[in-house]
Amino acid sequence: MEKNHLAKKALEQGNGILRLSPTWVPRSFCIPGRRIKLHQDDYYALGGIRGGIDERWLSSTTPADNGPLTSKNEGLSHIVYEDGNTVTQIVLRDAIAELGSEIIGSRIWNQYKAWPMYSKFFDNLGPLPHHVHHRDEHAKLTGQLGKPEAYYFPPQLNNHGGDFPYTFFGFNPGTTKDEVLQCLKNFSKGDNKITNISHAHRLEPGTSWDVPPGILHAPGSLCTYEPQKASDVFAMYQSLVNNVIIPEELLWKNTPPDKIGNYEHLLEVIDWEPNVDTHFAQNHFMRPKPVKNEEEMRQGGYLDKWICYKNAAYSAKELTVFPGQTVTIKDSAAYGMIMMQGHGKMGVWDIETPSSIHFGQLTHDEYFVSESAAMEGVKIVNESKTDPIVMLKHFGPNNPDMVL
Repeated sequence: MEKNHLAKKALEQGNGILRLSPTWVPRSFCIPGRRIKLHQDDYYALGGIRGGIDERWLSSTTPADNGPLTSKNEGLSHIVYEDGNTVTQIVLRDAIAELGSEIIGSRIWNQYKAWPMYSKFFDNLGPLPHHVHHRDEHAKLTGQLGKPEAYYFPPQLNNHGGDFPYTFFGFNPGTTKDEVLQCLKNFSKGDNKITNISHAHRLEPGTSWDVPPGILHAPGSLCTYEPQKASDVFAMYQSLVNNVIIPEELLWKNTPPDKIGNYEHLLEVIDWEPNVDTHFAQNHFMRPKPVKNEEEMRQGGYLDKWICYKNAAYSAKELTVFPGQTVTIKDSAAYGMIMMQGHGKMGVWDIETPSSIHFGQLTHDEYFVSESAAMEGVKIVNESKTDPIVMLKHFGPNNPDMVL
């Protein structure tokens, strides 16, 4: 009860804007690309057995599913509340469960009784294996939700492209189910060569891709901002990537116990037609779109763009406030935000963009804006004479403002 009381006080202290602490997540099958600003000494802060930290989760009420060694509250964002010299961290999921519509608004609360999305930075030195996120019908077999997601490649985090800045999506048009089935059955034999029947697209900073559930994808090595549905469901369908063998248990991850060993079930998880779509890039690639007349925004001292807009489960914007400018930005929905560049003020809060963050260190670069604060308008002051403020904002489902 005490933590819930503090959550209320934290919301009041920030005038409807909650300060969040960094949430770091390791992946045992990944090698960090070292672009998410974690201090160079801390990428293995949870121990070598857990793997490197190559993800930072944002506005997350979704626990990470990292197997039996997963630590308590791994993947869950925390609110920072300071009272004098006392600093308390409150799980964002618990605060939303207690305060509900006061934070996320009645529209989302009444339908979901939770915050139904999160975003993350994914930062791997090499590519990920070709893998799939289940659709709802298959995810529910293990008590989970299906997961659509989107990829945006922030220019500020991509000073280098890593080992392989190309992403495989789906399968080559004309690929047969028998060819895919044979790759799945060859998983334990070394390289099952599933990307031989796929197509890689070169990744471009400042652009995005839409990835619905059921579509195979092998994300490339650009540092990626990923808005997604609140789920951590997946299965790896590629057995060898970047000369690293993928454990076979990940092929069967999130498969019901009675279907383990059933390769036909793995095939059913794939949403076939979109995977072999001749016009896949045309249907899933996204370039930024101004939220309204660009010249009008520039004259007002800012530029606001949609960067993820092809899935109703979430949306995302990139907001730029020009040097020396003060603006008030209104949105019709609650959102999480993360600073990419610059410093200044947002409402009552300092906002800044750290260049290096120790594991466990608090920052002023991540916040959650309640629906009421968003609708009233958030005042942003750029205190620099030369450096723009750039922030990314991630919204929940059916954003009323997303009319394209």
